[in-house]
Amino acid sequence: MAELPTTSTKGQTVTINYKRPVKLTVLTPTIIRFFEDHDEPGKSYAIEGDKQQDTSFTFENLGDHFELKTSKVTLKLDAERHIEFDDADGNVLATSYHGQRKLLDFGMDEAHKTLASWEGHAANGNAVGSDDRYYELRFALAKNEHFYGLGDKTGYMDKRGYEYDNWNTDNPKPHLETTTRLYKSIPILYGMRNGHPYGLFFDNPYRSHLDLGRENRNYYFYAAVDGNIDLYLIGGDSLKDVVTNYTYLTGRTPLPQRWMLGYQQSRWGYSRSADEVEGIVNGFKKNNLPLDAIHFDIDYMEGYRVFTFDKKKFRGDPKKFIADLKKRGVRVVCIIDPGVKKDPAYKVYQEGIKKGYFVKNPDGSVYENKVWPGTSVFPDFGRKEVREWWAKNDHFLTKLGVSGIWNDMNEPASFEGEIPDNIVFTDGDHKSTHKKMHNVYGHNMAKATYQGIKESTGKRPYVITRAAYAGTQKYSTVWTGDNQSLWPHLQLSIPQLCNLEMSGFDFSGVDLGGFGADSHPQLLTRWIEGGIFSPLLRNHSSMGTRYQEPWAFGEPTLSIYRKYLHLRYHFIPYLYDLFAQESRNGLPIMRSLLLNYEDDPETYDINDEYMVGDKVLAAPIVRQDEFKRLVYLPAGQWVDFWNGREYAGKQYIMADAPLDKLPLYIKKGSLLPWGELVDHISDEPDKQMTFQLYGQSGECDHYQDDGTDFKYQNGEYNVYHVAVAADDKVSVSFKHQGFKPIYERIIVKTDKAKHVLVYDENSQKYVEE
Repeated sequence: MAELPTTSTKGQTVTINYKRPVKLTVLTPTIIRFFEDHDEPGKSYAIEGDKQQDTSFTFENLGDHFELKTSKVTLKLDAERHIEFDDADGNVLATSYHGQRKLLDFGMDEAHKTLASWEGHAANGNAVGSDDRYYELRFALAKNEHFYGLGDKTGYMDKRGYEYDNWNTDNPKPHLETTTRLYKSIPILYGMRNGHPYGLFFDNPYRSHLDLGRENRNYYFYAAVDGNIDLYLIGGDSLKDVVTNYTYLTGRTPLPQRWMLGYQQSRWGYSRSADEVEGIVNGFKKNNLPLDAIHFDIDYMEGYRVFTFDKKKFRGDPKKFIADLKKRGVRVVCIIDPGVKKDPAYKVYQEGIKKGYFVKNPDGSVYENKVWPGTSVFPDFGRKEVREWWAKNDHFLTKLGVSGIWNDMNEPASFEGEIPDNIVFTDGDHKSTHKKMHNVYGHNMAKATYQGIKESTGKRPYVITRAAYAGTQKYSTVWTGDNQSLWPHLQLSIPQLCNLEMSGFDFSGVDLGGFGADSHPQLLTRWIEGGIFSPLLRNHSSMGTRYQEPWAFGEPTLSIYRKYLHLRYHFIPYLYDLFAQESRNGLPIMRSLLLNYEDDPETYDINDEYMVGDKVLAAPIVRQDEFKRLVYLPAGQWVDFWNGREYAGKQYIMADAPLDKLPLYIKKGSLLPWGELVDHISDEPDKQMTFQLYGQSGECDHYQDDGTDFKYQNGEYNVYHVAVAADDKVSVSFKHQGFKPIYERIIVKTDKAKHVLVYDENSQKYVEE
């Protein structure tokens, strides 16, 4: 038996003196950091602030292994640095694999690989690094083990059996379940091992790879080309607890402005002219369709130069044009790319060159590549002063009245090949390379944009980003990037969004209808039904594809689209309640059934249903020409939203789903807020709120604030407790009262009656009329 190395303890950190020392830091009773220094400087981009809580723990040398124990988890290490991570009951959550890798045999020699490549076949290899900075962490794979998280990787809810790369990539080709990398790198892996939940967060921005049993059914592994081993082992009594603990670590999605939950329309090409933009807005008004925002793609700029606005396209006065739209209830969101056009007469380029704000070649010259404006240079967002400069440039748009900024192409994408690994970037206060800073480039850009909007407006910023790293959720909304108008992409969107939200990104969405290729009536209809509860609700398409506005295909598409947009606006108060809860617990708005019912193995592999919070279940049609489907209802009693029929849970039912119907179920006993039907979300506070009861009794906590700024952080918000007893008696009280005005009237609808309660100033209570 190998002898255990010496150790030392300082505070809540234990150092184990292996050949390369390992530091174990107890952050909370459920989070232990495993850190092995590989001489890589710099701080975490995902984790900001001190996350360590005073935590009691023990650390013992038990002869053949060390044991670090808190009230919730145990971490064991042997002389070879193998780990075992257990919960409080001794259930193994994650444990090192003691054997060597066994590479897959693809049956191809080099000659046949060449032949296959000539015909376009991928000659799949094995992920093995040759650089001395490369490392692997191998874990034993249990027979009953399932994997989730990793952001918006493609494929199914359960990631077991697949492999993925963390390297932010602009990939315009159709995304399939075998696509290993997209626009984001979110290295949080959730596991359910023999029914017991855990999380592994690999906080390393370098290019990395995860093989989740594809290579061998006995192990899974994480590999990185460089960087420190910075692994956070996360426990929890439930999978929800593990998600809450992870978002405690990396941050939670901030409360959005209410209007951001409204419907948004976009297309590359709208902003070619004021007339086209107005035509779209008029189409929504004409067709009685609510609309809160229209997005301007790259055409609004002068020659694709960021932080410019082509006045000729907007009647000489874009500020007035934007203000006129806002008077009609429609806000403008503008795209911004990081690539700055090389143009000595262009102010943004001049300033950046003068101050040395762009990334450089190893010889000290400014690095150039091509994107939309042509030859371009790239801001060095790892530097604080560059982020501050970018934030001030954002003021150009906010002063024009722009309500949100949409960051695109920030992987960073480039047209003349990938940016080489050795291009010089900055990592905080020291020099680094693109090899390290690539995956956090979009993160730093989002952080700068968030700061710029907040400084300029004082409002909760609306930032959308395509590229992201773990923790970017603190600054930005995200979407899944350039999908296509394909049925498989509608199918992919549900597990993509559920895993993305479980990974901390609770304000997320997809391009409804598909960005690339041509949509068609049935697909667009099923997409608006299936995506109607996604927090970011945006229809977006590419120039050169068929137009896909709600009226583009005539009837019945238009009427069905209208029906679901109206449904969305009724549900916005419920969504806003969920965001208020999420800001405290980090739990998703859009959830897999697994997250709410982890004790039910039937939920582990459901890919075509999702829940909204823990009270609403949607079961969309995601395949062409299907008008019936099996729906799994988990434990409890469920009420069909459309006809009130009740069903017992823990069974499959056959649901009718004609073209205009989304199978939708409410958990019995739910009391849901029900918003008024409006054509846009106003900044003015609501004077009344309606609640709808499903079942004979129920209660809820309902959140209210001004919906725009940060005063809620100082207690300016209300939490109403609304309850309906079995005898249909209604009560309303305050759990917290700090915002004025309060609702003048509260309406509660039950199967038996419509109750109207008004606020009595004398008693300071709600009384029934």
